[in-house]
Amino acid sequence: MTYDAPPPGWDPQSQGYEQQPGYYQQPGYNPGYPPQAPGYYPQGYYGAPPPDHPQAVVVLILGIMSLMFCQLLGPVAWVMGGKARREISQSNGMIGGSGMVTAGWICGIVATAMMVLVVGFIVFAIIVGAVGSSH
Repeated sequence: MTYDAPPPGWDPQSQGYEQQPGYYQQPGYNPGYPPQAPGYYPQGYYGAPPPDHPQAVVVLILGIMSLMFCQLLGPVAWVMGGKARREISQSNGMIGGSGMVTAGWICGIVATAMMVLVVGFIVFAIIVGAVGSSH
C-alpha cells in the first residue's frame, strides 16, 4: 500500500488541510531531502552497524548452557565474556555484539555462583555428616 496520491474524490481543503505545492508527486518522491543519485543513502544515514565480535555467539551459548545444563561452563563463559567485553570497549565502536557478550558473561557469572553454592553445600553436608556420625 502506497500513500503517494490521495484517494479519488478527497479534497484537502474540505478536510481542513492546506495543499502544499508539489506535495503529491510521482512515486519515489522524498520530501525534505534533495534529489540524490541512485545508490546513495538519504541524509542522516550512518551506514551499516559494526560487525559482531567473533566470539559473541559462543559466549552467549556457553552462558546459557552453563545455566541450563552444566555449571562447569560458567567460568569459561565468564572469562571469555570478560575478554570479549574489553575488546569491544577498546574498539571504539568498530566491533559490535556487546549485548550478546554481556548476556553470556552475566549467565556465566550466575552459573559460577550457583556452582560455588552447590559445592559449598555439599562440603558442608559432608562435614556435618562426618561430625554427626562420630558421636
